[in-house]
Amino acid sequence: MSAKPTLKPLDQQAVVITGATSGLGLATARRAAKAGACVFLVARSEADLKALCESLQAEGARCAYAVADVADFDALSAAADKCRRLFGGFDTWVNNAGVSIFGPIRETTLEDQRRLFETNYWGVVNGSMVAADHLRTRPGGGVIINVGSILSDAPMPVQGVYSASKHAVKGFTNAFRMELMREQTPVIVSLVKPAAIDTPYSRHARNLTGQAVHNPQPVYATHVVADTILYCATHPVREITVGGGGRLIAAFYSAVPGLAEPLFARFAPSLMRDRGSAYQPYEDGLHESADDGLEEKVHYPMVRQFSVLAEVRKHPGITTAVVAVLAGVGLATLLLNQRSGPTRFETLRGRIDPRGWLDTGALRDQFDDLARNIRQGLDEAGERAGDLGEDTRDKAGRWYRDAQRSSRKSLKRTGKTARRYADKAGGYARSHAREGGALLAIATIAAAIGAVALESRRANAPTRSSTRY
Repeated sequence: MSAKPTLKPLDQQAVVITGATSGLGLATARRAAKAGACVFLVARSEADLKALCESLQAEGARCAYAVADVADFDALSAAADKCRRLFGGFDTWVNNAGVSIFGPIRETTLEDQRRLFETNYWGVVNGSMVAADHLRTRPGGGVIINVGSILSDAPMPVQGVYSASKHAVKGFTNAFRMELMREQTPVIVSLVKPAAIDTPYSRHARNLTGQAVHNPQPVYATHVVADTILYCATHPVREITVGGGGRLIAAFYSAVPGLAEPLFARFAPSLMRDRGSAYQPYEDGLHESADDGLEEKVHYPMVRQFSVLAEVRKHPGITTAVVAVLAGVGLATLLLNQRSGPTRFETLRGRIDPRGWLDTGALRDQFDDLARNIRQGLDEAGERAGDLGEDTRDKAGRWYRDAQRSSRKSLKRTGKTARRYADKAGGYARSHAREGGALLAIATIAAAIGAVALESRRANAPTRSSTRY
């Protein structure tokens, strides 16, 4: 099977939601049903599940439920089987169920800490395992969405156990995603990290502080997170944060933990204290389900209805275009207003004009000075060359005249010697000419006699015949 899943539109999906009767789970279930999805609800309270399911069905939604504690793997497996029987399977599984504890870690019993991890961490593990077993064989695959917290990036005192559980959820989600990639399973694993949300979270948490507590501002409405969860059901999203305030705190902690931790230790407990409310020992939902009547009421005096950070993450192209347009409009307004627009425009144009980056007048003067210096140097070099030429000509003339005088003297001496040798050679030739002439005459006569003798020896020679007769 291909490792790339085919994500269906929401109105063609079956969505399983754990912790569906309160807070984020309740808002997600209602909005998914409104979008046309088949909604399968999982929670611990059967009464709340039944009431919610009937409410959604009355609005025309396709809905069913199963009672299960997410800490119980077998109960979750049975719920998944029921969803398969009713809806033919599911395409998206949302691990949302969670509980919390307000109080120092040292004052929290190990039993309570284990119970919190059973729900927050093991509930995510159990749900992810069940969902992956089903989705790996489902045509087109599907999505597993784990609801974490911004406290997995920036832990807080007083909520130390909860922060630790969300750190564990983040680590498991990232590792599980990589394992599915390695197995080429067509399943997307998304992590949604909300900041402070307008839910009965603080009322359902076990409170060990003895004071009323709440989440510090800014606080976001539940539908902001619910819309983000459903966006992940139809788009491949690895991780997304909802709430810019929480993201800012997490970035501060990540950048300078040595400064952030003392500040958090000093101010976080007082920021979580709700001074506007009297402390009441609410019935928490740590070990048993809490009944809050399925109401999505406002629990904070100011609730933000929009998360810019989440929308930027969901629509990067539109965000880039809007930012570019706003930047252009702002720049045009700044430069072209009636009072100082032209002046500012001219100033800006002068700053960005490359001709204004250099002092051209000073540069021209420097070039002129350089040219004058070069011309002056060339003139001086020419004068030195002329002087050197005259000296050279004078020296050459003197050398030529000296050489000429020396040559004449040498010729005179050589001529006298040559005439002397010639006279001697002439006298020698004259004195030996007579001897040479005599010798030449004798040699001529001897040659003639020899020729006659040779001729007389031939048999048919006329000389020999005349002698015989």
